[in-house]
Amino acid sequence: MNSELLSLFTGAGGLDHGFQNAGFNTVLALDHCADAVRTYNLNAGHAVAKEVNLATLKSDTFLNLIPRDAMPIGLIGGPPCQGFSQGNVYANPSDPRNLLPYRYANLLAAANRKYKLHFFVFENVAGLGGPKHARRLARIMQRLRAAGFNVFRGELDACDFGVAQRRRRLFIVGLNSTIYPDTEFLFPATNHITRTVLDAIAGLPAPQFFDRTLTPETIPYHPNHWTMVPKSAKFVTGGASDGRSFKRLHWDKVSPTVAYGNREVHVHPNGGRRLSVLEAMLLQGFPPAYNLTGSLSSQITQVSNAVPPPLAEAIALSIKATLRRGEERC
Repeated sequence: MNSELLSLFTGAGGLDHGFQNAGFNTVLALDHCADAVRTYNLNAGHAVAKEVNLATLKSDTFLNLIPRDAMPIGLIGGPPCQGFSQGNVYANPSDPRNLLPYRYANLLAAANRKYKLHFFVFENVAGLGGPKHARRLARIMQRLRAAGFNVFRGELDACDFGVAQRRRRLFIVGLNSTIYPDTEFLFPATNHITRTVLDAIAGLPAPQFFDRTLTPETIPYHPNHWTMVPKSAKFVTGGASDGRSFKRLHWDKVSPTVAYGNREVHVHPNGGRRLSVLEAMLLQGFPPAYNLTGSLSSQITQVSNAVPPPLAEAIALSIKATLRRGEERC
């Protein structure tokens, strides 16, 4: 069996990177954010990702973007989730982003008709699985089933898979109902590896503070090792410890969820500044060699929206095991 994938709402590539670590190969990745597309292609080493407005992308256009010699067996992606996030205190039920899961289902159905996909993975915030969104989630799962799949829902926390942060995510995994009619997907169990903030970011040199003249080449140590200038008096007085805007990390604990507005980036355990983008990336489980492109603000958004690669890899390995098990039963 080949290992080619399609990827929607790809962002900076955290989900894809985890799947690639498990032996899969993305042949087409789509996202609306130009910086995220540049980030993806920079790390892939070639132009896999394309900038596309997935909210309006038609199915035939989508299929025409797929390389002619490709034979994908799976589709992965995480539609933007701010409308379902428990952390979004201003969530709007009419947020147009709430419709993007249905776009995912439509494009999935089109790809399945053409390629007879073996599986899909749909990732989102855990809040989508809460009582407030129960009817919406039921409709999404119905649409995913209608695309030709048996669906399995589970919630996983990144800290159970060697990531130094608490990050609960909802995953819906689909197995082609024709190819694997009686195969059950088993979500991965914890790997019993616990990593703390100390394990993830200790020993790094001081980052560069933001300056409009900086370029990736002029930022010492790593192109993403930069952060905002600490202007608040709380960084001097030691008041940077509580609240949404001044949440200070602890060396011997896991980090809270890496999901930031520009003024909500967690405070470094030493208390004198906020985390650098690189430090946030390491807390997400990205490898040190990974690079994000764009402005400081754009990089913060990209790392905040990413799926931790070790968590994605755990899902990918479970899928590989499930497909093998399903083939043995055929």
